[in-house]
Amino acid sequence: MLDYALLDAMAAVIRTGSFEKAAQQIGVTPSAISQRVKLLEERLGTSLIIRGQPCTATPAGSRLSRHVEEIGLMEHVLRADLGDVLPAGRAPTIRIAVNADSMATWFVPALAGLNGRLFDLVLDDESNTAEWLRRGEVSAAVSTAPGPVQGCGSRALGALTYVATASPAFMRRWFADGVSEAAIAEAPCLTFNSKDELQDIWIAQVFGRSVARSTHWIPSSHGFVDASLAGIGWGMNPVALVGEHLAAGRLLQLMPGHPLLVPLHWHWSRAVESGLREVTESVVRTARERLGARTSPSAPNNEASARDRATEAGGSMPV
Repeated sequence: MLDYALLDAMAAVIRTGSFEKAAQQIGVTPSAISQRVKLLEERLGTSLIIRGQPCTATPAGSRLSRHVEEIGLMEHVLRADLGDVLPAGRAPTIRIAVNADSMATWFVPALAGLNGRLFDLVLDDESNTAEWLRRGEVSAAVSTAPGPVQGCGSRALGALTYVATASPAFMRRWFADGVSEAAIAEAPCLTFNSKDELQDIWIAQVFGRSVARSTHWIPSSHGFVDASLAGIGWGMNPVALVGEHLAAGRLLQLMPGHPLLVPLHWHWSRAVESGLREVTESVVRTARERLGARTSPSAPNNEASARDRATEAGGSMPV
């Protein structure tokens, strides 16, 4: 039989990244946390934590940490079902993988009102978040993957709508003669990180092929918008973040009528399905309320209107 006091100590170290922070969270001394983890490792005959700054989990530690999370969720449901029969315990922690643009636009409001739970959000590209769930490192994920991961449930959420945007000054400097392949190759672009392919997907969608480009690396959703406003480069921004800037003329679309739609899906582990039911309902409801229509926004683009632009509807991002 597993000793859950020992497991809680191990999971707290993995969650917080240090023995000291784990001790503060549980309410014991760092020495007690260290002794509990050491005893658990001795009983199981394997290392569970890689000591460092921060401390990280071994594969066995990661799996046991997820087990602690699953037990916490099941106890949360049981406590709700039985009322005052069970004593109050610590709020369960739910680890979720989500992409940065969802975090910046609609996902955080989905967590509001979900009392009695703590959330550990892991940021990754929307094309890679399902891998966290597949590896068993999270209990749920927002992803572009359309089908359910093995052992998981899945619900469609809608689509984030992106538009290629830049400041008026940037448009005058780099696209004075129109947004051509040659101009795209020369104009500085914005890229979130090495996994960010949105700019390349949009270019291929518009021009029918890839175009080599120079780029700035800006690993922040709001930093992307700020860099666009500052005229540092052009980039794909969610309409939810730049709609007001487009309406006010502070940003312009490179090619109106060419949005990029990124369909999103909610995946969750069936092992803790009952414990995630309220979270799933809130995520699905909030996404459908906030992701909006799959069309390009109407916004002033006086500098661009004089140039010939294609007006066909944009396509969906391949997954």
